[in-house]
Amino acid sequence: MEKVVYFDNAATTKVLKPALDAMLPFFNDRYGNPSSVYSVGRDAKKAIENARAIVAGAIGALTEEIFFTGSGTEANNWALKSAAELRQNKGKHIITSAIEHPAVHNTLKYLESKGFEITCLGVDKNGQISTDELKKAIRNDTILISVMTANNEIGTILPMAEIGKIASEKGVLLHTDAVQAAGSVPIDVAAMRVDMLTISGHKLGAAKGSGVLYIKKGLKLPPLIHGGGQENGERSGTEDVAGIAGLAAALEYRVSRLPLDSVAQKRDRLITELLKIPRSALTGDPINRLPGIASFVFEAIEGESMLLMLDHFGICASSGSACSSGSLDPSHVLLAIGLPHEMAHGSLRLSLCEDNTDEEVDYVIEKLTEVVAKLRKMSPVWNED
Repeated sequence: MEKVVYFDNAATTKVLKPALDAMLPFFNDRYGNPSSVYSVGRDAKKAIENARAIVAGAIGALTEEIFFTGSGTEANNWALKSAAELRQNKGKHIITSAIEHPAVHNTLKYLESKGFEITCLGVDKNGQISTDELKKAIRNDTILISVMTANNEIGTILPMAEIGKIASEKGVLLHTDAVQAAGSVPIDVAAMRVDMLTISGHKLGAAKGSGVLYIKKGLKLPPLIHGGGQENGERSGTEDVAGIAGLAAALEYRVSRLPLDSVAQKRDRLITELLKIPRSALTGDPINRLPGIASFVFEAIEGESMLLMLDHFGICASSGSACSSGSLDPSHVLLAIGLPHEMAHGSLRLSLCEDNTDEEVDYVIEKLTEVVAKLRKMSPVWNED
């Protein structure tokens, strides 16, 4: 298949040219260990600190509040496990939402096995939590709230500034997984009033294996990884200088392009045209959603069958989250917004970037309409009436 139309940018992105250009020198020419005292090592160290300043500026943070990790998953684990350890003498109650990424959901399940109590707030049909319910859920022994900035499957953007205000007033630590949001919508840690925030490089045009944890100044989290004391003693392990430089360059580039109006316009055209397919539905908030994510369910269709047939036409898409692929269970996010199992199995996520063209949008609309019609003819449960 020569033609490839990549509409799965929420799963991962190609490395942007500014990121690649920033990375290349550290593979061959400036390959020194950042902890070394000679010039090649000092050059690498300078590159890390420059990247730290760029990331801090992109999210409204201080440079000393930025810590580089190996992934968004690692950053989430560090934030949640270490915050729980830090505050466990105050209490063992943690609040989260029903639509969190597995990197948060499964980490909290681990903490639950260690004696912490987890309250999981439900969401409405658009994937929004109720801030009134959040207020009611906070107890004297609540030590941590973890709510994502935007959902990776349905694209819903959550009201982090309001959530941050509630957490701050109650003296509860707040963590947000901003992996899907960073580079797609503005991020301002001060306006959001968060204590910890997670970013992943490969979601915004940098290399896989790079991430960031923002930790608010004054919050001294215990390290998750112990060793040589890199990252100011907070995250041991020789730094991936190339990955760090690429992440900073990609984030700086993406932030400079905001708002992504052209992407949102293509997303909206996809939504308008694909909802003309009978018994289809948009999932996620119709207004407060990421510019690049259009997510649907199609009645009497199995999501994996859709993906295979779309792949035949060179179209790359996703059924739910790529991080959970291989599971036969329906998406926990779609079940949380109230979809029945049989509808949740027919999910499709199309996620765009600036490189996607109007011609590609037209092609996806044409081929997906054909695929749905063909699969419904083969379906034993489809009834046009």
